[in-house]
Amino acid sequence: MTEKIEKAPPRAVPAAECTEMGEVRAAIDSLDTLIVSLLAERMRYIEAAARIKPIREAVRDEVRKAEVIAHAVKVADDRGFPPKLAYRLYDMLVEGSIAHELDVFDRGPADEG
Repeated sequence: MTEKIEKAPPRAVPAAECTEMGEVRAAIDSLDTLIVSLLAERMRYIEAAARIKPIREAVRDEVRKAEVIAHAVKVADDRGFPPKLAYRLYDMLVEGSIAHELDVFDRGPADEG
Protein backbone atom coordinates (compact mmCIF):
# COMPACT_ATOMS: atom_id res chain seq x y z
CA MET A 1 0.00 0.00 0.00
CA THR A 2 1.49 3.29 -1.08
CA GLU A 3 1.09 6.14 1.35
CA LYS A 4 -0.12 9.49 0.13
CA ILE A 5 2.63 12.07 -0.21
CA GLU A 6 1.37 15.32 1.22
CA LYS A 7 2.19 18.62 -0.44
CA ALA A 8 2.97 21.90 1.25
CA PRO A 9 -0.08 24.14 1.23
CA PRO A 10 -0.13 26.52 -1.73
CA ARG A 11 -1.12 29.40 0.57
CA ALA A 12 2.08 29.22 2.65
CA VAL A 13 3.77 32.59 2.93
CA PRO A 14 7.21 32.59 1.24
CA ALA A 15 10.00 32.77 3.84
CA ALA A 16 11.22 36.14 2.59
CA GLU A 17 7.73 37.59 3.08
CA CYS A 18 7.03 36.26 6.59
CA THR A 19 6.43 39.00 9.14
CA GLU A 20 5.08 36.92 12.04
CA MET A 21 6.36 33.85 13.86
CA GLY A 22 2.99 32.16 13.33
CA GLU A 23 3.59 32.25 9.57
CA VAL A 24 7.08 30.81 9.99
CA ARG A 25 5.91 28.06 12.33
CA ALA A 26 2.95 27.09 10.14
CA ALA A 27 5.19 26.81 7.09
CA ILE A 28 7.80 24.77 9.00
CA ASP A 29 5.09 22.43 10.32
CA SER A 30 3.78 21.91 6.77
CA LEU A 31 7.27 21.27 5.44
CA ASP A 32 8.01 18.84 8.27
CA THR A 33 4.85 16.89 7.38
CA LEU A 34 6.02 16.72 3.77
CA ILE A 35 9.56 15.71 4.76
CA VAL A 36 8.36 12.89 7.03
CA SER A 37 5.94 11.70 4.33
CA LEU A 38 8.83 11.53 1.85
CA LEU A 39 11.02 9.70 4.39
CA ALA A 40 8.23 7.16 4.91
CA GLU A 41 8.03 6.62 1.14
CA ARG A 42 11.83 6.26 1.04
CA MET A 43 11.58 3.58 3.72
CA ARG A 44 9.21 1.54 1.53
CA TYR A 45 12.08 1.32 -0.99
CA ILE A 46 14.46 0.25 1.78
CA GLU A 47 11.99 -2.53 2.59
CA ALA A 48 11.86 -3.49 -1.09
CA ALA A 49 15.67 -3.69 -1.10
CA ALA A 50 15.52 -6.08 1.87
CA ARG A 51 13.08 -8.24 -0.08
CA ILE A 52 15.20 -8.22 -3.25
CA LYS A 53 18.71 -8.72 -1.86
CA PRO A 54 19.66 -12.40 -1.86
CA ILE A 55 21.93 -12.43 1.20
CA ARG A 56 22.13 -10.46 4.46
CA GLU A 57 25.71 -9.37 3.73
CA ALA A 58 24.44 -7.42 0.72
CA VAL A 59 22.45 -5.07 2.96
CA ARG A 60 25.45 -2.99 4.07
CA ASP A 61 27.08 -1.52 0.96
CA GLU A 62 29.65 1.10 1.92
CA VAL A 63 30.20 2.15 -1.69
CA ARG A 64 26.48 2.83 -2.15
CA LYS A 65 26.32 4.60 1.22
CA ALA A 66 29.10 6.96 0.11
CA GLU A 67 27.29 7.59 -3.21
CA VAL A 68 24.00 8.42 -1.48
CA ILE A 69 25.66 10.82 0.96
CA ALA A 70 27.76 12.48 -1.76
CA HIS A 71 24.62 13.00 -3.86
CA ALA A 72 22.75 14.53 -0.92
CA VAL A 73 25.66 16.85 -0.11
CA LYS A 74 25.85 18.02 -3.73
CA VAL A 75 22.11 18.65 -3.93
CA ALA A 76 22.26 20.47 -0.60
CA ASP A 77 25.08 22.69 -1.80
CA ASP A 78 23.28 23.40 -5.09
CA ARG A 79 20.08 24.37 -3.25
CA GLY A 80 21.55 26.54 -0.50
CA PHE A 81 21.38 23.98 2.32
CA PRO A 82 24.47 23.62 4.55
CA PRO A 83 26.46 20.70 3.07
CA LYS A 84 27.97 19.71 6.43
CA LEU A 85 24.49 19.42 7.92
CA ALA A 86 23.34 17.40 4.90
CA TYR A 87 26.30 15.07 5.42
CA ARG A 88 25.42 14.49 9.08
CA LEU A 89 21.71 14.04 8.37
CA TYR A 90 22.28 11.61 5.52
CA ASP A 91 24.89 9.61 7.40
CA MET A 92 22.31 9.13 10.17
CA LEU A 93 19.51 8.45 7.67
CA VAL A 94 21.51 5.83 5.77
CA GLU A 95 22.67 4.10 8.96
CA GLY A 96 19.09 4.03 10.25
CA SER A 97 17.92 2.72 6.89
CA ILE A 98 20.52 -0.05 6.99
CA ALA A 99 19.39 -1.04 10.49
CA HIS A 100 15.76 -1.13 9.33
CA GLU A 101 16.67 -3.09 6.21
CA LEU A 102 18.52 -5.66 8.33
CA ASP A 103 15.46 -6.02 10.58
CA VAL A 104 13.20 -6.53 7.57
CA PHE A 105 15.65 -8.96 5.98
CA ASP A 106 15.89 -10.98 9.20
CA ARG A 107 12.09 -11.26 9.46
CA GLY A 108 12.05 -12.90 6.05
CA PRO A 109 9.36 -12.78 3.37
CA ALA A 110 5.95 -11.55 4.45
CA ASP A 111 3.13 -14.05 4.39
CA GLU A 112 1.37 -13.88 1.06
CA GLY A 113 -1.72 -15.29 2.35
